[in-house]
Amino acid sequence: MLEKLVQKNNSKLLLVVLDGVGGLPVKDGKTELELAHTPNLDSLAKESALGLHIPVDYGITPGSGPGHLGIFGYDPLEYQIGRGILEALGLGIEVKDTDIAIRGNYATVEYVDGKPIVKDRRAGRIATEENRRITQRIKENIKEIDGVEVIIEPGMEHRFALVLRFPHPLPEGSDQIKDTDPQKEGKEPLKPIALNANAQRVAEVVEKFVDKVGELLKDEPKANYVLLRGFSQKPKMKSFEERFGLKACAIAVYPMYRGLASLVGMDVINFEGSSIEDEIETLRSLWNDYDFFFLHIKKTDSYGEDGNWEGKVKVIEEFDKNLPKILELKPSVLVITGDHSTPSVLKGHSWHPVPVLLKSDYVLGGTSQRFTERECLKGELGIFPAKKLINLMLAHSLRLAKYGA
Repeated sequence: MLEKLVQKNNSKLLLVVLDGVGGLPVKDGKTELELAHTPNLDSLAKESALGLHIPVDYGITPGSGPGHLGIFGYDPLEYQIGRGILEALGLGIEVKDTDIAIRGNYATVEYVDGKPIVKDRRAGRIATEENRRITQRIKENIKEIDGVEVIIEPGMEHRFALVLRFPHPLPEGSDQIKDTDPQKEGKEPLKPIALNANAQRVAEVVEKFVDKVGELLKDEPKANYVLLRGFSQKPKMKSFEERFGLKACAIAVYPMYRGLASLVGMDVINFEGSSIEDEIETLRSLWNDYDFFFLHIKKTDSYGEDGNWEGKVKVIEEFDKNLPKILELKPSVLVITGDHSTPSVLKGHSWHPVPVLLKSDYVLGGTSQRFTERECLKGELGIFPAKKLINLMLAHSLRLAKYGA
């Protein structure tokens, strides 16, 4: 229904994601948002519509993938992104329709009667620098297999991401392949068995890759083998512009969030620097070129995951100091929210509803005094599914026609 109601105009929509912004009491019964000194956000909150969104469902703790898909207007239960895709995106690898993305571990094996037996599934959690050296060996020696391009990037410690890029788009189900990780030491690595006919070609290439790597790395003392899991291909979905009639761009520093935006067809902007100020200056330079802007700020989440509530407070305050630069652009609709909550007391993502602020010329306003969890509970938007946020942004920018006679 929504797609049929979309109409175009000259409005500008800005979605600011303070990653993991929601929290729980950490000092004197107050959350990080409540502890932060945020005069600009407070002033904005008084004239805006506030509420809370639920990223996936009640009680469900979302990862970054589902969290962002929801606020982009895609049902995270319908559009499930495979773990291999997320691993690849997180390491800055672009994923195409021709690709199979895979999570990988370097492992230690011992050969018994010519067969590899897993002694350590994580290769002793080798240092990240060692990972980079070994990954570079693979890059230099295994560039393609049977006409399929091999793309590999190192992660942290023993982890890496692998993308197999085929010459042509792959049919649906080509990623249905059994993991090669036996999940226990003392066992032989599993074969990458295709679970349907479409996956057979992929499984053959994967098996050759594993064999080539095993031969190449046999002289390594620890990381002499690879275990693969999380086979996945790019999900089939309409682009953001096709669904919502918005020419969109993404301004984000971290590869995963750039990748998630790319998956839904947003233009991912390259820019110098990595600070909040750098991101806002990039936004200002692009203001005449797009209808919709996604601006992502990571450190609120990073400090939350570290349990560092003081650091999270400081990032919120830093954003508040820079907020006037955003307001000078006079967006038709400005939304400030998060993709999920990351309470410092939990040191991780949580299931708690996420604060939302929506500023436009067409809100009631006057219900709340600050942009905090408790004040958002008083707001006119109530508690709603994250996937409905785009509906509200479109409506408040007058981009939705009337439904029915």
